[in-house]
Amino acid sequence: MMLIQTPLYSSIAIGPYNRIKQTFRKKTLMNTGLFLIIFSLYILGMIVLSSFLSRNQKSGEDFLLGDRKIPFFLMFGTTIATMVGTGSSMGAIGKGYADGWAGSLYGVGGAAGILLLAYLFGEVRKYNFMTFSEEISFYYGANKKIKSFVAVLIFFAEIGWLGAHILGGGLYLSWIAGVDLLAAKVIIAVAFSIYVVIGGYLAVVWTDTIQAVVLFFGFILMAVISLVKVGGIAGLNAAHPTDPFSFLQGSQLVPSISLALVIFVGVLATPAYRQRIYSSKDISTVKKSFFSSGTVYLMFSFLPALIGMSAYQLNPDLDNSNFAFPYMATEVLPAAIGMIVLIAGLSATMSSASSDAIAAISIFLRDLYSLFTGKMPAKENTLRYSRIGLVFINAAALLFSLYATDIINYIQFMISIIMSGLFVCSIMGKYWRRANWQGGIASLVGGAVTSIITIQVESWSAYWGNPVIPAIIVATVSGITVSLVFPINKISSEDALMVLTAERKEMEMDA
Repeated sequence: MMLIQTPLYSSIAIGPYNRIKQTFRKKTLMNTGLFLIIFSLYILGMIVLSSFLSRNQKSGEDFLLGDRKIPFFLMFGTTIATMVGTGSSMGAIGKGYADGWAGSLYGVGGAAGILLLAYLFGEVRKYNFMTFSEEISFYYGANKKIKSFVAVLIFFAEIGWLGAHILGGGLYLSWIAGVDLLAAKVIIAVAFSIYVVIGGYLAVVWTDTIQAVVLFFGFILMAVISLVKVGGIAGLNAAHPTDPFSFLQGSQLVPSISLALVIFVGVLATPAYRQRIYSSKDISTVKKSFFSSGTVYLMFSFLPALIGMSAYQLNPDLDNSNFAFPYMATEVLPAAIGMIVLIAGLSATMSSASSDAIAAISIFLRDLYSLFTGKMPAKENTLRYSRIGLVFINAAALLFSLYATDIINYIQFMISIIMSGLFVCSIMGKYWRRANWQGGIASLVGGAVTSIITIQVESWSAYWGNPVIPAIIVATVSGITVSLVFPINKISSEDALMVLTAERKEMEMDA
């Protein structure tokens, strides 16, 4: 899922890596050889499944969107897996370890985001969009300037996030199994690349659904066992060093709101979630799956905080709070269950990477290819271009991760820098008739500049927690002001859709 949710990676990347490894490299915690065998079998299973799913793929739309026929159970599974990913599980557990029930803010923000996404944007499935940049341009009269601007912006953002997933997964694999960090990054990149290149979007949604089952089973079991060990809710709250509800008080209130809001905005403006809307069987499937997953996720949101607080009582001396998850998986759960949960945690990273890879290649083929060549790729080439493009995108992301050890610090603010403006741009374009493409770009720029400035001013950053609130405010004011300065968009929604549909149909025609 979104990397703003992965303080686990940030702490590993910038912390004393060798000392952290020593903390968990105890022989009693895990049979490294057995872990690697199970992990290899898991990857092999994903590859076999992907090969099976790829048999009927005949076009780029099959590969990139599952032929727009993803049913409810797969849509529900992939949405849940994306939300209950590495950040909102392991990151939230670490937050619970350090700050009590504040760990639930991840889930509350994410659940609110997916529920509102279904309500506000579920209906866009009827337009058959392929990318978020195409959808944005539709709201602004199919304007090519804003489509190209957004496409370039989110394409490079997707590569950055993909590199961050590889880095995070590599670090995770390295300290769990004792694999060299460089080799671990390559293993993670190659592993998910193979089954995504073979199976495309269907491989992503199926592996997501399998992962969701494992994660939910593991986390529920972990929460129940944790509560038993610490003596129930009363023992849980009493054991924490600070008031477990202090995040709602005093100077912590605004950063807490910012944390929930940045997850909320990320869900509403992340291309991977939009990809799920476009690939769904119909509008009803989108809305039912999003409403269902949002409700389940809201109930789930308190489990990571509970597990993190339990971990503090069982071991208050962890060098790094974000390692509460592997501690609980290896010390609290039975060995076999703990092994499965750790595999699921690692697969969550690869699943998130897979979703970003598919979103990136969709943007490249639908928007950037035509920007640089002046035409859309022909139907007979799209499947081949998709697979070749995925190889290059994943390779670029791997290179990105090889030269980065603290890139996650930057990625943590990516939602504020890019997504805040996208969130405002999409809401303004869809619901305010006076909005024009100049105002849309102004909101994107205003949100990004405000985020960067807020990050650089230490006192502002400390007050807000992250820049999402001031970024949204400035993006909104900028978008409205500039839209009022320039002429109103006179292109109707019907005409805009005709333009975009005509462009997309070029991919369906023989060359």
